[in-house]
Amino acid sequence: MECYLDLVKILLVLILLIVPLSAFAESHYDHSESNTFSEYVVSIDEHVYTVPYQVDAHVIAMAIDPELTSLLIGLENTKESVFVIDLEHEIISAENNAFAILVNGFEVDYHIMSDSDSSTLTFYVSDFTEEVEIIGTRVIPEFPVGAIMGFALLISIVAIFPKIKSRL
Repeated sequence: MECYLDLVKILLVLILLIVPLSAFAESHYDHSESNTFSEYVVSIDEHVYTVPYQVDAHVIAMAIDPELTSLLIGLENTKESVFVIDLEHEIISAENNAFAILVNGFEVDYHIMSDSDSSTLTFYVSDFTEEVEIIGTRVIPEFPVGAIMGFALLISIVAIFPKIKSRL
């Protein structure tokens, strides 16, 4: 029994080492002021994406949520305006361009223009909007390869352990 517990501990340590922790987005704001589109830089793993947008608000954060296949946008000092955002398909996409957009938790109507590289979404935000969530069907990273390797290792150990135990 003690041997089994040691094996489980080793397995958990291996899984934690294999699953990449870099799947979380790291973001920072580009403070350049312009009359047209502003840009927000989102870093995911080793990739850097520039997300052009236009809204009468201060964008304080953008982050990808791989579990919800969504892009989360934090806003402050929002005035009633139209939010326009251009998203590369590599960052987030939706089957048949059927995105869902939530503004402060409520679904809103939107207009979309799409080409082979990106989709431009246009929707209304009201005064004091704090959160926008754009939900697609795929985001980067879709599923970490390390997690797949960890599950494969776990299954292999579980299948081999009873055979080794029976020989002892």
